[in-house]
Amino acid sequence: MFSRKKQPPIKSLVAHGTRIDGNVLFGEGMRIDGEVVGDIRSGTEQPSILVISETAQVEGAVHADHVIVNGTVTGPVHAAELLELQPKARITGNVHYKALEMHQGAMITGQMCPLAVVADEKPPLQLSSKTAAPESPTALQ
Repeated sequence: MFSRKKQPPIKSLVAHGTRIDGNVLFGEGMRIDGEVVGDIRSGTEQPSILVISETAQVEGAVHADHVIVNGTVTGPVHAAELLELQPKARITGNVHYKALEMHQGAMITGQMCPLAVVADEKPPLQLSSKTAAPESPTALQ
């Protein structure tokens, strides 16, 4: 999704030294350098990107298509497309992702849950549980 297409623009910023208490709904792109206590969610049907910088602290669930973490997140992280964990990323909570890029030094305290890729894969091969019965010796005569 993001490898060949232009990334969504970052239109929102929570600056260093700023604290938000409450849920945050953003469109297209958002960067967090400060602190958010509450859930952060993309509110559009368009591709979204969320950047949680080295100085950022988030306490709550995170939901976006492309999530880049280099700060601290306490809560579950849901990346519908790509989750990038940079060297100073610290996540306490389960992470859900379609694709994962994890740099040396990043830490997750929780379960890693890859999302099933259904649309891009071929349907699973169904093997028959029935086996052919051997022919009886009388039928060969």
